[in-house]
Parts: sequence; C-alpha cells; structure tokens
Amino acid sequence: MEIFRPEDVPAEEPESMPGVKIRWVIDQKRGAQNFAMRIFEVAPGAVTPLHDHWYEQEMYLLEGEGVMVGDQGEKRLAPGVVMWVPPYERHQVKNTGDRPLKFICCVPQKKP
Repeated sequence: MEIFRPEDVPAEEPESMPGVKIRWVIDQKRGAQNFAMRIFEVAPGAVTPLHDHWYEQEMYLLEGEGVMVGDQGEKRLAPGVVMWVPPYERHQVKNTGDRPLKFICCVPQKKP
C-alpha cells in the first residue's frame, strides 16, 4: 500500500500540449498492472488535443472551469462533475477559466 500526494510525483509537460501538466500518480512504475491514474493540470486558455483512442476514459474534475469538446459540441465543466468518454469518441478539454483546471483521468494500461 502507498499513500502520497499527487504533488510528490513529478509533472510531465508534453511539447504537444502547451500549458498542460500530467502527473502519472499510479501506473506500472508503482506496480499497477491494469489501470493508470493521472492528474491533469490545464493552464488558463490551454487545451488538450482533440483526439480519440481505443479505450474508454474516466475523469473527475477537481478544480477550475472549462468545457469538454466533442462531436456533439461543447459541454460545461465545473468542479465535482464526472466525465466519461467511450472508445473512439473524439474529445478535448479546454480551460475557459482564470485559474488552473485540474482533473483525475483513469485509463487502461494495456489492451485486453
């Protein structure tokens, strides 16, 4: 068992996502074999890429305000909402607020 704060994990800042930090708080490095848990921090005005993938994605918004963009348009995000994206559905998160938008994102680590 491990108990730690997300801030104890170094953040990655992908070149393809300016203004976005990702902390892989639970993954194979910690011994998790099935799922990874990440904490995203999206700066004001920043966005994640519009993308899709073979797996479903579960997210929970911790802080900030923004919108989830998809083929059906934009849906407002506020702290405490849950976002679920089915496989192959295009999606993107935009920070429309004036402070960082933070969310938990869980994904599988391997195809079944």
